[in-house]
Amino acid sequence: MMTPALLLNAYANGIFPMAEHQDDTEVFWVDPRQRGVFPLDGFHISRSLARAIRRADYTVSVDADFSGVVAACADRPTTWINRELLGLYDQLHAMGHAHSLEVRDMDGALIGGVFGLVIGAGFFGESMFSRRVNGSKIALAYLVDRLLRAGFTLFDTQFTTPHLTSLGAVEIPRAQYHAQLAQAIDLQADFLGPAVPPPQDVLQRNAQTS
Repeated sequence: MMTPALLLNAYANGIFPMAEHQDDTEVFWVDPRQRGVFPLDGFHISRSLARAIRRADYTVSVDADFSGVVAACADRPTTWINRELLGLYDQLHAMGHAHSLEVRDMDGALIGGVFGLVIGAGFFGESMFSRRVNGSKIALAYLVDRLLRAGFTLFDTQFTTPHLTSLGAVEIPRAQYHAQLAQAIDLQADFLGPAVPPPQDVLQRNAQTS
């Protein structure tokens, strides 16, 4: 049986679990030859995303609805998040090792979000969702800004997709990832420390680091 301690140890060694589908009772361990990461100084905000962020017709919160974000990420025809992993993420959240960032419309409905695990100065992105155009992109922009200000050095995306690549994610060889991982988990970062910034600050800091 998998435990939170086992899961954290696996991540600290570069391995993460997945299930074949939501109803699968077993998980398998993955250590990709090419690992997806977000260089924290290389997040790309397109003109359309900048306009969406500047419009500010949304609110951003952190850890206000962790279970809701995870459930939304798993609410799709095919997902690697099975019931065991759902339970483990809730336990890790209670322990302070798993966090979410939520994006809501002005009526309070969740329109986007992302969640992941934290070990040292490493953030291990698990999944994200979008219920409105740019919902997940706005979440990622605020997440990268938070990781930068909180002292993180590694943002692991596990794999890359065309969506993530368009925002600046890259693939690095396994050995390079493990070297970055070893450095990150020996450092300390405070995910909950920074306040949620106004939109113009997110855009300005991204312009300064890109």
